[in-house]
Amino acid sequence: MKKTLLAALVLAALFTGCAKKSAAPGVYLLNFKAEIDAQWKETAAQFTQETGIPMKVVTAASGTYEQTLRSEISKSEPPTLFNINGPVGYLTWKSYCADLKDTAVYSWLLDKSMAITEDGGVYGIPYAVETYGILYNDAIFRKYFALPGRAVRDLSDAREIKNFTALKAVVEDMGAHKSELGIDGVFGSTSFSPGEDWRWQTHLANLPIYYEYRQKGVGDLAAIDLSYGQNFKNIFDLYINNSVTERGRIGAKTVGDSMAEFALGKAAMVQNGNWAWTQISGEAGNVVKEEDIKFLPIYTGVAGEESQGLCTGTENFICLNSRASAASQEASIKLLEWLFNTPSGKKNAMEKLGLVAPFSTFGADERPDNPLVKEMFYYLDNPAITSVSWNFPTFPSQEFKNELGAAMYEYALGNSSWDQVTDTFVDTWASEKAAIQ
Repeated sequence: MKKTLLAALVLAALFTGCAKKSAAPGVYLLNFKAEIDAQWKETAAQFTQETGIPMKVVTAASGTYEQTLRSEISKSEPPTLFNINGPVGYLTWKSYCADLKDTAVYSWLLDKSMAITEDGGVYGIPYAVETYGILYNDAIFRKYFALPGRAVRDLSDAREIKNFTALKAVVEDMGAHKSELGIDGVFGSTSFSPGEDWRWQTHLANLPIYYEYRQKGVGDLAAIDLSYGQNFKNIFDLYINNSVTERGRIGAKTVGDSMAEFALGKAAMVQNGNWAWTQISGEAGNVVKEEDIKFLPIYTGVAGEESQGLCTGTENFICLNSRASAASQEASIKLLEWLFNTPSGKKNAMEKLGLVAPFSTFGADERPDNPLVKEMFYYLDNPAITSVSWNFPTFPSQEFKNELGAAMYEYALGNSSWDQVTDTFVDTWASEKAAIQ
């Protein structure tokens, strides 16, 4: 009797536990931006508090998102929401992407051509528009332009820098006046610690691809000429030769190190995007004031670049895991509806996550209180400026990026020539594109 009663109690407890688990389906978001991990977790806590729906956030380490997603998606409780970076990412994950064409979130999308679609279905929805370029501390620039001994005499303000020739002249002269400006280098460290090279093998590498696509009138290529490779080299050389950290030591530097150098006033410039303001403002000892943080386009020496703007686009495409339970899929859609169409959700999206959301539910006055977003619109609102589109979602694979990053690192160390970077860029592009056909 005792054994029978004990067994009955154990079974009852098990069934009760299972019932509770199925009664409270949750959201599991696999986040790919390490710099907003804490902000996503705070947002998740508020969502749960307001809706009663449990939410879990896991953030992949920088440069490991695809690897982490492969690991997590095969678990018994996989992510219910995950990111793809565009059409190439969709080819890899399409069997896990639910059709979102009938969701309210898709109906709110201002430019529906931005979505990832196939055969009438919608499988990835962009949820943020972002921009990147060269951040600069205008306080340091004003100090430079006040120097009586500066070599650059035909410019008096950073906004007057309109091409690579002017940028290079100012950067090199600022370097010659480092001690007077109180900086250790003009640019923050060119980070090449493992997983920390995405600013170069993705964001910077976008520039020559953008110009090649534009020259050929295409949106993708199975093989590239890298006809703007010299321009790519121009800007990369400028970074590594005028950095806080000498070339031989960049393998130990992270993006966080680079951003800290900028925040602490040790560097006047750094390549990054509008999402970086939370890192800068949150750095202990930050000296960069909101009114002093500005953007310059990434000039590389292309003819006519005086009308070039910032690199603007998205690789933030949210996907719903079609293999998650129906209840968890429903809970995940509720998160998106809360985040993009409730006062508290939108407040989190704008203020915590720093998202410039491309949805009709946001008014023109509902933009993140972020000085770099204001800078983004300084360029976007100028009809004479043409933004550089984000073409790196067409890059063939993470392996391509890894190979390119490794080649750029060896070049930066002085262990190989730029020709080897070019060969890696062209050859690996072709082989990796062929592999996904």
